[in-house]
Amino acid sequence: MSVAALPLPAGEFRAYLFDLDGTVADTMPGHFQAWTKALAAHSAMLPEALFYEWGGVPPLRVAELLKDRFGYTFDPAAVMSDKEALFLLGVDDVKPIASVLAHIVEAHGRIPLAIVSGSPRTNVERTLAALGLTDRFSVLVCAEDYAQGKPHPEPFLLAARLLNVAPADCLVFEDADAGIASAAAAGMQWVRVPQTVPAGA
Repeated sequence: MSVAALPLPAGEFRAYLFDLDGTVADTMPGHFQAWTKALAAHSAMLPEALFYEWGGVPPLRVAELLKDRFGYTFDPAAVMSDKEALFLLGVDDVKPIASVLAHIVEAHGRIPLAIVSGSPRTNVERTLAALGLTDRFSVLVCAEDYAQGKPHPEPFLLAARLLNVAPADCLVFEDADAGIASAAAAGMQWVRVPQTVPAGA
């Protein structure tokens, strides 16, 4: 499995922190389909380009932003709950992103690894189980664990604290602008995982 397409910055890092959706797991199309179905029940929609622009933002915040932008009247918490339940229906078919999986395999047992996600813990755990990667990560930081989500630095700073590794010694793997902004604000180096955005999105 080649990792040539995903070069890492120079340095001796003491921990790797991974976003999940679109970084470790090829789940972004599944999340978009779940949003589409959940919102249709409320005569609402999330444009695909906006979905990818908001990648990394916790789903409750996405629902709130969507309501504010378009004047929808739905309950953001209810829509988010429906969306997450719909996503889980297809989670067992999720595939890993090979260039990132190679780094997980190489680093596991050498340095600690963490997941830092905007998704709820239930979905993070189910996704990792579907990928067979549950035992690779010593820390999971999920949407319930912080007050301010990406692009705020809190999620990555929390992961570093739980791993007992200085932020400057952490390397972040991210596919979304919000996640990269979060990592940079936390004082961490990062590597961008190329997004696979459908044509026209």
